[in-house]
Amino acid sequence: MNEALLVTAEISQASAATPVLSVVVPTFNERENVRKLYGKLQVALKGIAWEVVYVDDNSPDTTWEVVRELAQQDGRVRCIRRIGRRGLSGACIEGILASCAPYVAVMDADLQHDETQLPKMLSLLQSGAAELVIGSRYIEGGSADSFNKHRASASALATEVAKRALGVEVADPMSGFFMIRRDRFEQLAPKLSTQGFKILLDVIATARGELKTVEVPYTFGSRLHGESKLDSMVALDFLGLVLAKLTNDVVSLRFLLFAMVGGTGLFVHLGTLFIGLNVLDLPFAEAQGLGAFIAMTTNFILNNFLTYRDQRLKGFAILGGLFAFYLVCSVGLFANVGVAFSVYDQEPIWWLAGAAGALMGVVWNYAMSGLFVWRKR
Repeated sequence: MNEALLVTAEISQASAATPVLSVVVPTFNERENVRKLYGKLQVALKGIAWEVVYVDDNSPDTTWEVVRELAQQDGRVRCIRRIGRRGLSGACIEGILASCAPYVAVMDADLQHDETQLPKMLSLLQSGAAELVIGSRYIEGGSADSFNKHRASASALATEVAKRALGVEVADPMSGFFMIRRDRFEQLAPKLSTQGFKILLDVIATARGELKTVEVPYTFGSRLHGESKLDSMVALDFLGLVLAKLTNDVVSLRFLLFAMVGGTGLFVHLGTLFIGLNVLDLPFAEAQGLGAFIAMTTNFILNNFLTYRDQRLKGFAILGGLFAFYLVCSVGLFANVGVAFSVYDQEPIWWLAGAAGALMGVVWNYAMSGLFVWRKR
């Protein structure tokens, strides 16, 4: 039997075993990396029954096609292709809940996480020494020297904020490399946010110290292919997650982002109202209505870009979404103008009346926008 047949037989035999470990890998435009990571997992997990679940957010570079080709060759490889949904946290949650092993690891596809640590992490879980094992860059033996100065500073700041605001005691709560008992994760899953990038921080904060946690050091590597998915929106996601956890999840991350956009819209509204009254010399009711209209338009643009970017409307759908946004906000607009006019009639302070009217429809706009504008398809 030649070497190729031996490898095929080994893969077939390993594929038939019930996996002890599921490795969940969220992907977006990682076509060049998925095969390389698969090869590394084969070496690192030799002798362990494992599977890898790639969760792809419908990558434009068709990462999912490469994963499906791998899955046809090896039954340990699985592909979940998500359409109309974006976000690392949501991908991790779906991948973990779709896995079948009692232990689940999460790692990136960019080859920056050290897959050779997986057997050690698994051993800690199987022995009962831990329920959550974190690959840490910030304990003795770990390193994040591949970070540039800007990213290192941002990571250090976020870690310190998480520790102080949420009472998190681990050294690296922002790590994207961890392993957890699947049953413990399922208990936490209903309270986790599907938005954002910091799934581990969400898990730790939601568990409120009830997860037996161990950190193991690893060296964070350099990306060889593709581009980093981190952008300026990650900071807002992080702050929103911290605020959501501080309110004990009474207020969702998405609502907080929606409210932040609404706050911006308030300034737009008041600015337009001021111009309408003092420059255009409009009657108050007309100036208030104009302010509300301009604010709704800017709020739609910002919400489409930020709050609902995982369900972002594109192409002609933007026009339909904008029209729907106007419709669902129309009730709030009537209340807005009515309340503002009533306040102004009682006390002619333009900014107070404008603010009272603008704040009137926030909850309505949020609820109806989720139902009719950025509804899940």
